[in-house]
Amino acid sequence: MLEPVHQADAHIVSTANPPHTPYIPHTADPGGPTDTGGLTNTVGPSDPVRLMDTGGSTDTVDVVVVGAGVAGLAAARHLTGAGLSVLVLEAAGTVGGRMTSEKVDGFRLDRSGRLLCTSYPELARAPGLETLSLRTFSPGVLLHSEGRHHRAGESFQPTAGRRGARRGAALSAVRGTRGALTAVRALASAPRSARPQASHRGRPHPAAPGPLGGPADRARLATVLARLAATPPERLLSRPQVSAAQALSGYGVPPGAVEGFLRPLLAALLGDPALTSSSRCADLALHAFATGRLCLPEGGADALPELLAAGLPPGSVRTGVRVTAVSTTSVTTREAGEIGCRAVVLATGARSAAALLPGLRVPAHHAATVLHHTTDEPPLTEPVLLLDADRGGPVAHTAVLSQVDPGRAPAGRALVTSVVLGRPAGPDGPGGTTALDAEVRAHLARLYRTSTSRWELLAVHHDAEAVPAMNVPHDARRPVRVLSGLYVCGDHRVVSGLQGELLSARRAARAVLADAGVRRPLAAGRSLETAA
Repeated sequence: MLEPVHQADAHIVSTANPPHTPYIPHTADPGGPTDTGGLTNTVGPSDPVRLMDTGGSTDTVDVVVVGAGVAGLAAARHLTGAGLSVLVLEAAGTVGGRMTSEKVDGFRLDRSGRLLCTSYPELARAPGLETLSLRTFSPGVLLHSEGRHHRAGESFQPTAGRRGARRGAALSAVRGTRGALTAVRALASAPRSARPQASHRGRPHPAAPGPLGGPADRARLATVLARLAATPPERLLSRPQVSAAQALSGYGVPPGAVEGFLRPLLAALLGDPALTSSSRCADLALHAFATGRLCLPEGGADALPELLAAGLPPGSVRTGVRVTAVSTTSVTTREAGEIGCRAVVLATGARSAAALLPGLRVPAHHAATVLHHTTDEPPLTEPVLLLDADRGGPVAHTAVLSQVDPGRAPAGRALVTSVVLGRPAGPDGPGGTTALDAEVRAHLARLYRTSTSRWELLAVHHDAEAVPAMNVPHDARRPVRVLSGLYVCGDHRVVSGLQGELLSARRAARAVLADAGVRRPLAAGRSLETAA
C-alpha cells in the first residue's frame, strides 16, 4: 500500500504548475507483477516520443530523473530505450551514488563495501550492462574460528572464472534449478578446515570439524540451502515474516552452523549486524548466494554506473545540479532554475526523496565503515571472502581485493578491504579514525593470522545510511507511482542493494511508460515480484 503522501502534500505537488494535458488514465499498478497491457501505441527505439510540445524551448524534456545513482541511471536507460527524452540531474560531482570509487596512488578504492551476486536477475535485464565484467570470489566463504580457517562452500561454476568473465558468461553458469542444487550441495558437503598456513601468505591447514560440525550437520545445512535455492523468489516473498534473527532457529540447522556460518554470512549479505531484517529478505539473500557467486565489478564499483551513464544520449546527465522542488510538470534547481517536463522520477536516497516529497516513507538505515589497507604481500593468496565465525572484533567481512581483481592495486602491492557494520558513532576525526584503525588491525591480525603492524591505511569511508533497513514488516513490492507523473525508485522501495535498485528502476520506468500510453517491453524475464 502507498504509505505516502498526505493529501495536502499531494495537492500541492500536483498543482504547483499550470494545468497540463493529463496522462492516459491507468489504474493498475504497473510496478506490480501482472502489469502487461492497457497501453495504446507502440514505439521502437528509433522512434522518438515527444510527450510535451516544447514550443521550441530547450528547457523542457519528457522525463526528469533526480539522482544519478544506479537506480536513476538504470531508469533513464529504460526510458531512453523506449524513445523518451530524459534529463538526469545529480547534486554530486559524479554519477554512481553509493557505487563510487576513488583512485589513490594507483589503487581503486570503493566507498561502499557492498557485495554483489552473479545470480541477481536484474543484472541480466538492465540495458547497458551487457559488457559489464565481473570478478568473482572463490566459491563459498572462508570462516575463521578459534584460530583456524574453515572452508564453507566450494561450489561449481567453472565458466565463471576469477579473471572477470563477462556478465553473460558469469550468469549462465548459475542459471537453473540443477545449477542451484549443485552449488548448494558443494557449499555444505565439504566445509573442511584448510591445511596449515606455512607462512603469513595464508595457506590452508588440517584440523577439527569447525563451526559447521560433522557430516550429518553439514547434510542438514545442505538440505536447508538446497530448498532455499530451489524456491522461486516470489514464493519466498510470500512467506510469513519474522526477523532474520528469529528465523535462524527455524531453519532446522545445527546451532554451530547457525552461529558460525549463517549468522555472519547474513550479516555480511544484508549489512545488518543484529539481523533485524525481514526473514523474507534473509531468504532472498541466501537464495542469491546459493545460486550464484559473490562478485565485484572489474576496476571498481563505479564501473557499473559509468556503463549505464555511457549509453545515455550526450548531455542527458548533468552533475553538480541540486533539485530544490518537484512537481508533476517541472523541477526547480538551485543552479539552472526551473526545467519543464511531463514526468519526474525521484531516484535519490529515501531521506532526500522525502525532503522533496513530504510524507514519503523514510526507513531506518544501517551504517557501514569501509577500511582499505595495503601491504607488500597478500595475507591470503586466494580471492575468498573471510568471515569471523567467532565475531571477536569489529570486522564483519574482509577480503584481499587485489586477489579478486588485480586491477584494483598497483603491481607489487596487495589491497585488503574490510567492512565494519556500524561505527564510527563519534566524530569522524583523525583521532576517531586512528582508534578504529587500531581496533580493526588487531582483529585483522587474528583473522589473517599474520602481523598487520606494517600495513598502511589508504582510506576510511563511513556511511551512516549505507543500507536501508528492511525491518518487519517489510514490503518488497512498495509502489513506485506517487501520482501520475511523479514516481519514486531506489532500493528503499524494494530490497536493499543492487538488485533492489535495478528492479525498482525498471518498475518506475514501466510505470512512466504505462501512464504515458507508450507500449514497449523493457526486458524479458520473470515477473516484477522477483526481488532476489
